[in-house]
Amino acid sequence: MHHKIMNRRSFLASSAIAGAGLVAWLKGQSLSIVNAGSPDDKDTLTIIQFSDSGQKIGSARVKKVRKTEAEWKQQLTALQFEITREQGTERAFTGEYAESHEKGLYRCICCGNALFSSDTKFDSGTGWPSFWAPIAQENVRKSLDTSLGMSRDEVSCTECDAHLGHVFDDGPKPTGLRYCMNSASLKFIKRR
Repeated sequence: MHHKIMNRRSFLASSAIAGAGLVAWLKGQSLSIVNAGSPDDKDTLTIIQFSDSGQKIGSARVKKVRKTEAEWKQQLTALQFEITREQGTERAFTGEYAESHEKGLYRCICCGNALFSSDTKFDSGTGWPSFWAPIAQENVRKSLDTSLGMSRDEVSCTECDAHLGHVFDDGPKPTGLRYCMNSASLKFIKRR
């Protein structure tokens, strides 16, 4: 039986080839997989940025906005804090933007993340600002809300986790969705 003994030169050559193959394979993988163990993963996210006029700037990696309860209370009014940080709901027909028909951009009251455009706003008759789509899916997050003895899809800001409202499947075309938002969670920027 003939055994091939690997000398130092052939060992180094095969190691270099294997290493090059690994690097080539890793380049083909998504960065989130390569960096899966990074401590920054839970603190950074990708959003789509927009100018105040509603023009898409592009995607950006940003740090998640995290503040203490005291910091949020200092920044927000009592109603804004109740809605965005404690998952509250304002009374129907009382919010500043429920009946608004002005053209512009709706940003998160907590962090300024672009959320909705007036181009997708519609009169739902519910007493809350309603939109058939967010300005970018990356900028909002849906999660299951089982409070009040019912099951609903809660909508939050991706960047700071502010509670915005809920989404329902009784909206108009083209999406058939109704993003029913609280005015207190939004900051309107009028289009110039």
